[in-house]
Amino acid sequence: MTWTLSEDLKEFLAAAGAFLRSNPARNTVQLAALEALRAGGLQVFGEGLSLFGWWRPVEPRGGEADPRSGARAAVPQDSAVAGAFMHTPPYPVLLTRLPAGAAPALATAIAARDRKLWGVNAEQGDADAFAAAWGERTGVSARLLRNMRLFLLAELVPPAPPPGAARLATAADSALLEAWIDAFLTETGEPRRETSGQVQDRLSYGGFTLWIADGTAVSLAGITRAAAGVVRVGPVYTPPAHRGKGYGAAVTAAVTRAALDGGAEQVVLFTDLANPTSNALYTRLGYRPLQDRVLLGFTGAG
Repeated sequence: MTWTLSEDLKEFLAAAGAFLRSNPARNTVQLAALEALRAGGLQVFGEGLSLFGWWRPVEPRGGEADPRSGARAAVPQDSAVAGAFMHTPPYPVLLTRLPAGAAPALATAIAARDRKLWGVNAEQGDADAFAAAWGERTGVSARLLRNMRLFLLAELVPPAPPPGAARLATAADSALLEAWIDAFLTETGEPRRETSGQVQDRLSYGGFTLWIADGTAVSLAGITRAAAGVVRVGPVYTPPAHRGKGYGAAVTAAVTRAALDGGAEQVVLFTDLANPTSNALYTRLGYRPLQDRVLLGFTGAG
């Protein structure tokens, strides 16, 4: 049983791409991030060198070589990739669902590289196992930052539209988008980060939509690039002064419809389980629960 770590995006895609694509809705964050890295370059997220890894139940040695041809026997079936992770600063380490024992082993492998992590995003059991092992090796402690639920669209149920209409954001909206994303990060408790590069990347493919009422932008919804047929909605943000008027629902429905019209096979989004308003809203729009995850933050000596 072994982790292979690499800073090479192409190597990671070759090794773990098929594994991630085998469940594209659950692995939406990884697949969307990989699309962004391929399209915008390894610095698209703004800082730090990305690190990738994949877990195999056995070391894939390829079998014995044929003395006549030099060819090696096929890699045993049980050596197929069974788990993966990504760390793309400034984001936390991101884990797929992992086999038993893989999370502590990963913490050991990453700690050996003296890499700094501020948190982990994973299913509860894997997050807890990784955080416990990471704490043993670095002296940090973990605290819950957010309980999240991944929703998958069953059938879009458009809401009664409020006044106004949706329009794609343009470069002229860049300052507004950056300010609203900063506000969104503050409200969700995530560390502040440089956002201009990511805003420009989103704008390059029509990844932000604004709801305009009386000539004023009142709500925002983003979408990722399609990855393995899946588009993820987010972030969705409405400034406090404009909340409670249906703008968030309207702009979410608009980008969901745009994703479907653009050929998406599945549309997903994440919610904060501490926000009953948004969870009820997305259920009314036709989204159904698929997976729960947690975001744990690290503090202390590490």
